[in-house]
Amino acid sequence: MENMTDELCKTHAKLPEPPPEIEATLAVLSGKWKILILWQLMRRECRFNELRRAIRGVSQHMLTTQLRDLEQHGIISRTVFPEVPPRVEYALTEHGESLKSVIRVLAGWGHEHLKRQGTSRPLRRPKTGQLTKL
Repeated sequence: MENMTDELCKTHAKLPEPPPEIEATLAVLSGKWKILILWQLMRRECRFNELRRAIRGVSQHMLTTQLRDLEQHGIISRTVFPEVPPRVEYALTEHGESLKSVIRVLAGWGHEHLKRQGTSRPLRRPKTGQLTKL
């Protein structure tokens, strides 16, 4: 029996690494808030506080971090207008526009998943760690 377990482990250990394309995609889109940011920017250009109000639960620090990361990857642009007080707007770049179809497919999958779960809202994890319906 021990020999059989060793063979199974060796077989499972041979799983290939994810291809570079998947790692590159995750490097850009990973993070709790990035898809929600992109969803808002798909609609129109937004100012920082508009995004913060539209994305419930994101802190100012985390929104800033996620926006900077998306900007670094060339997915969004940040335009500072020389006004007092300064006005900053975020928008999808041409490269970011190419993600629209991907995000729509993800939203479609989410819609079907919610139907399958029999709910209109996602399950959320309260601080206790148990799943509950909203």
